[in-house]
Amino acid sequence: MKASQWVASLGLIAAVAAVGAGLAMKKKADIQKSMAEAAMMPEPMEAVIVQSARETEHRRVTTAVGSVLALRSVTLKNELAGTVEKVDLTPGKIVEAGEVLVALDVSVEEAELKALEAQAALTEATLKRVETLTSSSASSKKDLDQARAERDVALAQTERTKAMIARKMIRAPFRAKIGLSDVHPGQYLVEGTELTTLQGVDEAVFVDFAITQAVAVGLKEGDVVEVVGPNKDAPVSASIVALDARIDRATRSAWVRAKVADASKLQAPGASVQVRVPVGAARKMIAIPVSALRRGPEGDHVFVVMADKEGKPRASLRLVQGGTVQGDEVLIEKGLAVGDQVAASGSFKLREGVLVADVGKAPQEKQAH
Repeated sequence: MKASQWVASLGLIAAVAAVGAGLAMKKKADIQKSMAEAAMMPEPMEAVIVQSARETEHRRVTTAVGSVLALRSVTLKNELAGTVEKVDLTPGKIVEAGEVLVALDVSVEEAELKALEAQAALTEATLKRVETLTSSSASSKKDLDQARAERDVALAQTERTKAMIARKMIRAPFRAKIGLSDVHPGQYLVEGTELTTLQGVDEAVFVDFAITQAVAVGLKEGDVVEVVGPNKDAPVSASIVALDARIDRATRSAWVRAKVADASKLQAPGASVQVRVPVGAARKMIAIPVSALRRGPEGDHVFVVMADKEGKPRASLRLVQGGTVQGDEVLIEKGLAVGDQVAASGSFKLREGVLVADVGKAPQEKQAH
C-alpha cells in the first residue's frame, strides 16, 4: 500500500474516534444531568393511615346449639272427665294467673252440693240440741259424740264436692301465653286430655345447651356466655345459672342452663339458637385492624411504620401469626408488640422501605374486650 493511502486510512480512523469520543462525552453529560435532576426531585411517598397495635384480653370460645325455654311452661290437662261448658283458649292470648280457661259441666256436682249443705245444716242443728241435752244430763256423752261425728262427715262431704267443682274449672296457674288448642264447648273430655300449652310471660328466659365434658369442667355458675339471637351482629349476654350434675354416658357431654335477662332479644320458647361458650383462661394478645393484615406467599404479614436514620417514616414488612377476628379487628398471636405502628389503611400500596405519610387518624381505638 502506498504512503498516501496509509495516511488517508489513519485520518479516517482518527475522525471516527473523535466522533465516538464526542458522543460518549455527550452521553455522559446527559446522564449526569438526569442524575442531578433526579436528585433534586422529592422521594415518592405513599399515603396511609397508621394505628398503634394495642393489648387486649382474649378468651377462646366454642359454639353450641341451644334451645330457648320459658321460665315457666306447662302442658294443660284436665284432672276429671266431663263435658266442656265454656272454653277460652285463644292461641297467642295472654292470660292472668287464676283466669278460667276451660269450665266443665258441674250441674250434677252443684245439685249434690246443695243436698250436702242441707244435710250439714241438719247435722249442725242436731248437734246443738244434743249439746243442750247433754249439759242437763238428759243425753249421754255417746249421743253427743255421735252427733258431732255426723256433723263432721257432712261438712267433709260438702268440701269434697266443692273441690270436685273447683277441679272442673281449669285455670291458668300463672301469667302465660296460650298455645294451639282444639277444644270446643260440648266436647266430652276423658281424664288427662291435653288441652293446650302455656308459656310463661316473663322478662327473662332460659337457654339450655350441651357442651363437651372438657369444656364443662371449666365452667361455673355466674360465667357469661353469648347467645346469637335474631340480630346476629349483636349477641345477647346470658349468665349460667345451673350445670347438670352428670355427664351423659352416650355423648360425653353435659347440659348447661343460662339465663337471658331480656326475653325480647330472643326468639320464642322452643327456638334453636347458637351459644358461644368461653374456653380456658383469658390471654393477653395484640389487636390490630383487619385491614392491616395482609396475606401472601410468605405468610401473614403487616407493614410496620418505623423511622429511618434520618427520622423519616418508612414501611417495613413484618411476618406475623394471625388469630381470631373480632368485629373489625384481628388478634395477632405473635410478631407484634404493644405500641407498634402499623399501616391500618392503604397497606396494599406499600413495599419494603417505601416512604410513607400518615394522612389521617384511624378511628378511635376500642376499649379492651
